[in-house]
Amino acid sequence: MFDVVTIGSATLDVFIESDSANIVSVSSKDKRSDFMSFPYGSKVEIDDFSRNLGGGGINTAMNFAHLGFKTSTVVKLGADEISPLICENLIKSNIDTSNIIKAKEGLTGFSIILVSFQGDRTVLAHRGVNSSIKEKDINFDTLKKAKWLYIAPLAGESNRMLDKLASFAKENNIKLSINAGTTAIKKGEKYFSKIIETADILVLNKEEASMLTKISVRPDTKNEKFSKNFIHPDIIEMLKILRGKNKVNVVITDGKAGVYAYDGNKFYKAPEFPAVVRSTLGAGDAFSSTFTAAMEKYNMDIKKALECASVNAAAVVEVFGAQEGFLTFDEIDKKLKTQTCFKVESIEKDKYSAAG
Repeated sequence: MFDVVTIGSATLDVFIESDSANIVSVSSKDKRSDFMSFPYGSKVEIDDFSRNLGGGGINTAMNFAHLGFKTSTVVKLGADEISPLICENLIKSNIDTSNIIKAKEGLTGFSIILVSFQGDRTVLAHRGVNSSIKEKDINFDTLKKAKWLYIAPLAGESNRMLDKLASFAKENNIKLSINAGTTAIKKGEKYFSKIIETADILVLNKEEASMLTKISVRPDTKNEKFSKNFIHPDIIEMLKILRGKNKVNVVITDGKAGVYAYDGNKFYKAPEFPAVVRSTLGAGDAFSSTFTAAMEKYNMDIKKALECASVNAAAVVEVFGAQEGFLTFDEIDKKLKTQTCFKVESIEKDKYSAAG
């Protein structure tokens, strides 16, 4: 039996850091956009360079295994030199590879990550065979042995598997954690609401939650009476809609503003855990997989899970590579003891007073 089976993408990530990169901001009446730029037509010096395995399926499998979970992964690899490299590294990390799908043709996913001096990144991604996972590729009999299915964002045609996997988990009493991504959300609330009904954990970022609920978060200023609230009322409304009448524990991440969660009884807010940011790539995978692992380890204690996930995500952003900074649960607890100012707040839903 597996503690968890992750399902998602696999890539080779090439990280490139150059101090020659410029951040250019362009503003219009309605929005502001930032762009990474390099001198056109010139040769640009690279200050740092590394190659690492990546992709949501691989990143989260590595993290679950590092946290002590018996882990397998469903990813699709191409007919190229990257495929055996990924398999070899998974085996070294004690991850079961029997569920890996090996394509007879096509390329494994590949990404070039341009890292700015601010630690943020622009990703040039080639999906490869990641976007072609089909029902016939998956050994569902093996998946029946899992306690948890963790579904990372699925690209292209692979996204069609989301509802099938969700139904399978429900039919076989397997716990389900979903970090679906924008491809699934763009299919609409009617499609996604059926999937949410089957999930135990749903993790979205604020933009994805807004897209799904059709709620935009109003500016929060000192002149508005809701500025002093525990959580912005628009976030509260998102959490309520996403939770609905289901059993799902909803988590909304909001970058530097922290994380919000709702379990049907309490609302939670976790600030960003202190970190010196070098690269934000992989932070989302680290957060959502650690949250899922901690919910299993600590008997669905959301507050503890938010603490653990925030710490592990912070550790990942301090290094190059989406898997380089992973901590064990013991290391996470030690970090929490050193940062006594970090605190996850909670309040019962009946005591929360939204602005009105």
